[in-house]
Amino acid sequence: MAEHVPAEHGNEGAHSPRFFWLYRICLVSAGLGGLAAFATALMVSFSVVARMTGFGGLRGDFEAVELVCAACASLFLPLCQFTKGHVMVDIFTDWMPKAGQRRLDGFWMLLFAAGWAIICWRLTHGLATIHAYGDRTMLLGFPVWMIYVPAVFGTGLSAFVAALTGAADLFGRATDETIREAA
Repeated sequence: MAEHVPAEHGNEGAHSPRFFWLYRICLVSAGLGGLAAFATALMVSFSVVARMTGFGGLRGDFEAVELVCAACASLFLPLCQFTKGHVMVDIFTDWMPKAGQRRLDGFWMLLFAAGWAIICWRLTHGLATIHAYGDRTMLLGFPVWMIYVPAVFGTGLSAFVAALTGAADLFGRATDETIREAA
């Protein structure tokens, strides 16, 4: 039996088997962000130990941290979007039936999708502009435009995830029984 997307996150419409690969892509994106952050932590630890032992630190270690943090933040966004990890205030909608709550959440997810799409569009514009300038970091000489690539990917995938899951919640007829049958 194939493993399906966990349904405990409350996004009923998005947890059908048709979203299986989308969930996996979001996991890979977050995994790449985590791997980059872990590698940077190791590099900084090595640099600090080398400095403390008198061998001198790695040149541009703080630049590398800045670059990786900028890239990693966007890679975590799609999984957060898929699992509804953003802050949601449901104090005003607790009285609504589950189907109404799901549809309202779907509406807001579509607005999220529009927001992510605008951010992705502006990041793409920024990537093209900074690439044309040929700007590089001061110590490492790393092309700055390359940091925009994961940001464009992460926000673009977040927009896609929000659009699909929002549409599934808004227009879908997912119930607890259909989700259990799919799992």
